[in-house]
Amino acid sequence: MFGEWAMEVAEAELGSPLPRRWAHTQGVAERAIKVRQVLGVDADLLLAAATLHDVGYAPRLAVTGFHPLDGARFLRDEHGAEERLVRLVANHSFALLEAEERGLREELSTEFPLLDHPLLVDALVYCDMTTTPDGGRTTAQDRVAEIVSRYGDDSVVGRFIRRAAPEIFAAVERVEAAVAAQPR
Repeated sequence: MFGEWAMEVAEAELGSPLPRRWAHTQGVAERAIKVRQVLGVDADLLLAAATLHDVGYAPRLAVTGFHPLDGARFLRDEHGAEERLVRLVANHSFALLEAEERGLREELSTEFPLLDHPLLVDALVYCDMTTTPDGGRTTAQDRVAEIVSRYGDDSVVGRFIRRAAPEIFAAVERVEAAVAAQPR
């Protein structure tokens, strides 16, 4: 349902200007396909959110410089995207904690409240945080370490990711347990 449209939008915005971000996005989408069985009717929504989670990095969309907020606004305002999809993009990977570091917590939480669907939210965290910047597979621990290394300990992103790490690791564990519990 959403998958093809999401891929077209993400590739149009990220493919040429940000090829590495596009590679990451494709890897995150691949992870979503692998865990979709635990979500039932929301599997397509996960795939779309995984595909669009970083669209706010596109240079033409970077208004606030906070990609979850910029991406969600773009999807809502330019595409009239489904509300749950927009809210997932806005809040992916514990974005509310980063919004707090940036002084945007109230703006993000008011405009795009977190979905009350813990497994879906966790699944998007899992997909993002087990994918390298180049689209390969990694552990959440290595991904967090890579982000801190890339941005620096004292950067906004470094502070945010260190604060979010326990929540990220817990979300990944919950998704891995849900996948393992599925009948084969």
